[in-house]
Amino acid sequence: MRILQASDRALLVEATDLAEAMRMNRAWEQVPGIIERIPAARTVLVRFDPAQVSAASLAAALEATGTDAAHKSTKHEVVIPVHYDGEDLAEVAALLGVSPEELVTRHLAAHWEVAFSGFAPGFGYLVGDDPLFQVPRRSSPRTRVPAGAVALAGEFTGVYPRESPGGWQLIGRTDAVMWDINRDPPALLAPGAAVRFARARRDSAAVVAVPGRREVPDHPAVDRRAGAIEVVQTSLQLLVQDAGRPGHAALGVSASGAADRRALRDANRAVGNEPGSAVVESVGGVVLRFRGAGVAVVTGAIGALSLVDAVGPRTAVHGVPFATADGDELTLGHPTNGLRYTIGVRGGVDVASALGSRASDTLAGLGPAALLSGDSIPIGSTRRGVVEPIAAERMLPAPGDLVELQITLGPRDDWFTAKARATLTEQEWLVTSRSDRVGMRLQGDVPLERSILSELPSEGAVTGVIQVPPDGQPVLFLPDHPLTGGYPIIGAVTDRCLDLAGQLPPGVRIRFRV
Repeated sequence: MRILQASDRALLVEATDLAEAMRMNRAWEQVPGIIERIPAARTVLVRFDPAQVSAASLAAALEATGTDAAHKSTKHEVVIPVHYDGEDLAEVAALLGVSPEELVTRHLAAHWEVAFSGFAPGFGYLVGDDPLFQVPRRSSPRTRVPAGAVALAGEFTGVYPRESPGGWQLIGRTDAVMWDINRDPPALLAPGAAVRFARARRDSAAVVAVPGRREVPDHPAVDRRAGAIEVVQTSLQLLVQDAGRPGHAALGVSASGAADRRALRDANRAVGNEPGSAVVESVGGVVLRFRGAGVAVVTGAIGALSLVDAVGPRTAVHGVPFATADGDELTLGHPTNGLRYTIGVRGGVDVASALGSRASDTLAGLGPAALLSGDSIPIGSTRRGVVEPIAAERMLPAPGDLVELQITLGPRDDWFTAKARATLTEQEWLVTSRSDRVGMRLQGDVPLERSILSELPSEGAVTGVIQVPPDGQPVLFLPDHPLTGGYPIIGAVTDRCLDLAGQLPPGVRIRFRV
């Protein structure tokens, strides 16, 4: 096996084939210091806790652990009806040298099996027995692929469980519900399951579909006499976040959680909560109204704060906890520095959890829905400790500023030319407006040129990796990123710089330093 650095807290282990990757993943279940394993087509990504084990010691332990267990398939079969009318059907057929109808016929006739999960919850990577299906990804990924899209990439077929970005080639669509948090198991396509595709009747629903439900649960009803936060005017994006839900990679679920973990911890410390209690994360200005008496604080991005009660304006200072009375309104102006405000309240935001977390994962559709004007969310009653102001003020960038982010190289820096590797650190990169919690799209004058042009089998990714699509313009993965991807990763932002990365507004310039 070959072990590569994937970040300052992750290793990528190469296998000879998919079967060996599955064996390695099972064999390493009990290796100390591992937080999470993400198996993929030819690799296993291993996230570790540096407080428990060093990268070198972990690599030695992985090499010393036997991987002789045989791969066993689950014979459960899932039938997925498909309308073969995808945008890329004709182009893919031409690439493979067949007619669109022959491509569809062979896709229907092949025997498919779910090899592993990744990219998004409910997204299974299916391998088949027809060698025809070796399909290159799109040169530039789509920013939106509809839920139910049936797609090809490399040797795999996959079905997008919900609308998301993606670079796979679209050949059809299905009405099947691929992921339902209220179903056991939530994923329709579990690793090892056999899958058969069938032509969908024009007027039929998918035979494997379950009764429709909202992909994200409704906010619970709020008793306005108790503590609550009402959204008077929403922001560009207003979400509930906490410390996230690590440990669910086997379901295809990333950790998600607050984009600025320091702001989360600061806010909870300021109001006396546990460090990972749920808060409100706002991109841009917002107006909130408090119900009941309580304590609140604003951390993260810097901007104008205005607190108005029945008498008139009151003073609110960034990072300093303040008392709230029923009817008080907090107005946050558009940030002058940073991107995301964090609003913490004593007792924490008390909404329903999913897989043990209240975090809203925008890619997976897990956790509470984005907050809109008119929404109310309850405040918990748990009291933990004393309130205290934040000790040190942070310096966050404004549009036009230059920031430095520390990175590690790898695991696929050798897929790029020497010039590209130099350009990565010598050139400034602009944060574009085409950025969100899934990834920050960067723009540089000189794109990163690859030396290896072949397709990279999908492999695991962690928050902070710098993935490079064929157009050479990097994407920096943020908390709601897919667990796996097929574009090479040239480097990864170190853990200590991730919070700063989550606060970079469009217009900021980045300089990477190894």
